[in-house]
Amino acid sequence: MLFDYETLKLIWWLLVGALLIGFAIMDGHDMGVCSLLPFVGKDDEERRVIVNTIGPHWEGNQVWFITAGGAIFAAWPLVYATAFSGFYWALIAVLWALFFRPVGFKYRSMISDKKWRNSWDWALFGGSFIPAVVFGVAFGNLFLGVPFSFNNTLVSTYTGSFWALLNPFSILCGLVSATMLIMQGGAYLAHRTEGDIQLRTINYTVISAIVMAVLFIGAGVWIQSIDGYAITSQVNTQALPDPLAKDVVRQSGAWMANFQKYPLAWAFPALGVIMPIITALLLKARKTLTAFITSSLAVTGVIMTAGIALFPFVMPSSTDPRSSLTVWDSVSSHLTLMVMLYAVVILLPMVVAYTGWAYSVMRGKVTKAYIREQDHTVY
Repeated sequence: MLFDYETLKLIWWLLVGALLIGFAIMDGHDMGVCSLLPFVGKDDEERRVIVNTIGPHWEGNQVWFITAGGAIFAAWPLVYATAFSGFYWALIAVLWALFFRPVGFKYRSMISDKKWRNSWDWALFGGSFIPAVVFGVAFGNLFLGVPFSFNNTLVSTYTGSFWALLNPFSILCGLVSATMLIMQGGAYLAHRTEGDIQLRTINYTVISAIVMAVLFIGAGVWIQSIDGYAITSQVNTQALPDPLAKDVVRQSGAWMANFQKYPLAWAFPALGVIMPIITALLLKARKTLTAFITSSLAVTGVIMTAGIALFPFVMPSSTDPRSSLTVWDSVSSHLTLMVMLYAVVILLPMVVAYTGWAYSVMRGKVTKAYIREQDHTVY
């Protein structure tokens, strides 16, 4: 085959990370816009302006969410099965919240009633803000360890609960995630609007960007006091998946080991701290497109920081550290990874191309005048 098994395992770690970053940048800015909707829009017309900045794109952007989930299912089947069992109620909460997004977009403007539309505005807020928080909560729990274990036939047992996921550190990570996506959505919304809507958007987004940077620093300080995970046995990176074929211990400072080993990796947490501040400054200067780019770099920095800190772990186990799932022992077969790579090489450029085309065609400001002219054809 073109790549050996070890190389494919690393490639798919990078690809899953890239898909998660794509999701956070693209679908994340939709969620950020909807999270700002009830606060930035002061009347129905302003809120219709806000909704229609993402109206043509929100369905297409959910491709990133679906693709990332599909990639995890196909590339890391053990991670998918274990996570969807252990995080079942959290994922159900996310799915139920996400249901309000398509329904909210479609139903909001069907009835010209203030209470009706206001209710759907808050539904869109909940359908965006709740998933943004839960995604961060899930990542936070990975650093603490997930309470699961495998028996000798690799059947997993989860011993945690939904409420145990809502611990202080994971809630902090959830707030980092939420403020990050609000910053991303705010930068996009500021670029697509004008006048009072743009001004209010900038004010909220600047606050969110600063809060996000502070919370991210706080999480970075806190994680240094959390015992991480380290593999102490020899790892055969070419071997077929077997999570129990290794020895793992918890060690103080283990989550910082990759940054100490590879100093250039500090560039990613630096992006996560510096870029939100630059985004805030650019928004104040009305450099909205550049602000969206720097906000996207901040998103990239935060997600890559988490990925590098965890590597090679994907889903550590607090119940039985030996059962922890890693890049090396939770993947699909060599053939499956290779076939999927061919599919990604063909399909991912197509997704990027049509997304870029759609944004290019429907660029420009969404104004109140446009909403009045297209009253019966827009959201």
